[in-house]
Amino acid sequence: MTESRQPPFDRIVFDCDSTLSSIEGIDVLGGEHRAEIEALTNAAMAGEVSLDSVYGKRLERIAPSRLQVATLGRTYVENALPGARELVAGLASLGKEVRIVSGGLHLAVVAFGQWLGLQSLHVHAVKIYFDEHSHYRAFEKTSPLARSGGKRELVQSWETKRTAFVGDGITDAEVRDVVSSFICFAGVVKRDEVAAQADAVIEEPNLAKLVDVLCTDAERARLARDPRQRNLVRLADLPA
Repeated sequence: MTESRQPPFDRIVFDCDSTLSSIEGIDVLGGEHRAEIEALTNAAMAGEVSLDSVYGKRLERIAPSRLQVATLGRTYVENALPGARELVAGLASLGKEVRIVSGGLHLAVVAFGQWLGLQSLHVHAVKIYFDEHSHYRAFEKTSPLARSGGKRELVQSWETKRTAFVGDGITDAEVRDVVSSFICFAGVVKRDEVAAQADAVIEEPNLAKLVDVLCTDAERARLARDPRQRNLVRLADLPA
């Protein structure tokens, strides 16, 4: 891990699954089809197949109900990585814009994002639609986040800011040429093809350790002086 000595980032963007939370939400929804769903997810995250070739296939196989997707939001919270909530709060205290960009399901990811302290408008995921009985009907096929290259497309559409993107999959690494820094979070799963494209790789399953690469020396000192960030400082092992 290389400590950051660059100008401060204005915007920090996180992937959700296997980054902020230790689970892959779509795999959790897989039920009796979990092995098949996991294989499709892993192939897409490793870049072996395009995301768009498996996205609809997985949802059609699972056909999750509204209740299952809502429950998934709680499962994300229950499996949040150590330091996730503290890191988001610390970055916000420094005046940074914090967002989630995920190929996960909007209803669940937004619930998780709100628990982390984010506004819903700063959480980007794929909407799915239900019928009058709350059964799965369709997903948002026009969403860029349901296809390969979509995260890059979305980030590029925003106002230009010094941006760091943190993620674990190949769809995250695709943003590397439109952000100031791409950081591979390998605390849940390390994909060599993703790590090879990153400016920094974090292998500890502790998101507070990202403070070293997301914050300058001056910003780390500010966090250390802020009594509200006591837990973050402890988890990040910052000098008091």
